[in-house]
Amino acid sequence: MRAVGFTEFGGPEVLRIISRAVPEPGPGQVRVRVAAAAVNPTDLAFRSGAHRSMPAGVEPPYTPGMDLAGVVDVAGDGGSWLPGERVMAAVSPWVPGGGAQAEFAVVDADALARIPEAISLQAAATLPMNALTVRAALDQLALKPGQSLAITGAAGIVGGYAIQLGRAEGLRVIADAADADTDLVGGLGAHVVVPRGPDVAAAIRRAVPDGVDGLLDAAVMGAPVLPAVRDGGQVIAVRPFAGETERDIAVSLVLVFHHLHEADRLERLAELAARGTLTLRVADVLPAEHAAEAHRRMAAGGVRGRLVLAF
Repeated sequence: MRAVGFTEFGGPEVLRIISRAVPEPGPGQVRVRVAAAAVNPTDLAFRSGAHRSMPAGVEPPYTPGMDLAGVVDVAGDGGSWLPGERVMAAVSPWVPGGGAQAEFAVVDADALARIPEAISLQAAATLPMNALTVRAALDQLALKPGQSLAITGAAGIVGGYAIQLGRAEGLRVIADAADADTDLVGGLGAHVVVPRGPDVAAAIRRAVPDGVDGLLDAAVMGAPVLPAVRDGGQVIAVRPFAGETERDIAVSLVLVFHHLHEADRLERLAELAARGTLTLRVADVLPAEHAAEAHRRMAAGGVRGRLVLAF
């Protein structure tokens, strides 16, 4: 089968199409014929060598990718899935055989969610890891209706899902945006849009003088966001937090790898997308052979949606 792969860490130029054996599902697993695989920032870090410490048994060539959508090809013993069912999942590339960016992928059945008919396979590939990240972050915050949620990096996919899920749960949402993204972020449902950048915490404080109850730091700003948060409030980081906390603000790290096997939760998120509560944003669909181009475009910034590789 064809897969995106690389044998040494480096820039986008290390990516190419490689040939891998078609994987066989075991008990409790399903083989998916992948139609679409999203490209995420995690893939760029994986390719560049930011995660050089690979688990035992994971050898080159490496295949990136965490988000996939496609159809059931073969179900292992004991599975309830049927060939042809449309499915999606978030998977780990840190396993023997690699990640999502391949013609076929073996997925644990408890990670696999059905795709509603209203959603295309390309759009479905943009949902799993980012929506699961936001769902886990909001669950950790456990804010109540009427409380305030601030979001940095709000124009990105994680930020956009956070705006929409926060609104759906009755939270007052304050989100940042560059001038060019103000309409986008406001259109996603933010109650207040503040300028992004190094002074974002002060801008959030002007909107919420007592400080927000919770903040999702999707822009990975670290300690500079703390002044936006009330005493005893909460910050959720999507990468290890840089700096020390203050004023009894609780800082937690959300890792999607702890939530890959929550298929029921992913199906509920897909239903919200089918109803329009969540907006699935496909920036472009490229052939898998153009994976290097997708990485270059994402690294350049300004992609407001996910680039999707088609197989």
